[in-house]
Amino acid sequence: MPTYRMNAVAAGVLFIIATLGGVASTAVLAPVLSATDYLARISTTQNQVLVGGLLQFVAAAACPGIALALYPVLRRHHEGLALGSVGFRLIEGALYVGVVICLLSLVTLSQASVSVGAQAPAASQVAGVLLMAARDWLGPVAAVLTFGLGASMYYWAFYRSRLVPRWLSGWGLLGTTLVTISGLLVLLHVAAPLGTTQTLLALPIAVQEMVLAGWLIAKGFNPSAIASEPTGQIGRWQASDPGIVSAT
Repeated sequence: MPTYRMNAVAAGVLFIIATLGGVASTAVLAPVLSATDYLARISTTQNQVLVGGLLQFVAAAACPGIALALYPVLRRHHEGLALGSVGFRLIEGALYVGVVICLLSLVTLSQASVSVGAQAPAASQVAGVLLMAARDWLGPVAAVLTFGLGASMYYWAFYRSRLVPRWLSGWGLLGTTLVTISGLLVLLHVAAPLGTTQTLLALPIAVQEMVLAGWLIAKGFNPSAIASEPTGQIGRWQASDPGIVSAT
């Protein structure tokens, strides 16, 4: 009987990389991008912005990796939810890559703005506003909502299958609900992108993912839940195929 131990460890490590990468990227970029003269700040702190972009890219790559690592075991319990989580988290990763492209474009724009001096400040400001707006729509709104959908799928599969303790998967469902609400609040202009409200609503799922990561690395999936699934499958096949019943 497969135990999917390596899948559990891989998912746990990727949870840590995705969460810490995203948090670290925000911490590195916030002092620069929140300034009113952010283009001038970027031109003098390019390496800091590039590091923040690299951290965001690492987190973006880890997001779909989590769902891919979980897919082989979750599909045995609910293939639709497992496949859906992979699809949505792939989209989430692509959206975060879009955020990285916006950051790199801001670096290029800041360099061009400095090189022309006062000749075209208005055009640079307009382009900067558009890139910042694209970053805010791609990350705090689109990627957050996509994450909420994808993660809720594998947490629901976890809850039904008991592959991890139900208190842990239930915590995940609550956390994904709150972070989805945060994305909707930003979408409706009730909360600021990556502001205090969105940060507080994202905190429960960030903590939960660290706890889940530790659980998967240390204990893996529930062996009894894995063992019970094939028996259930055989029972369903026997109930739907008289030939199997007679053969057994």
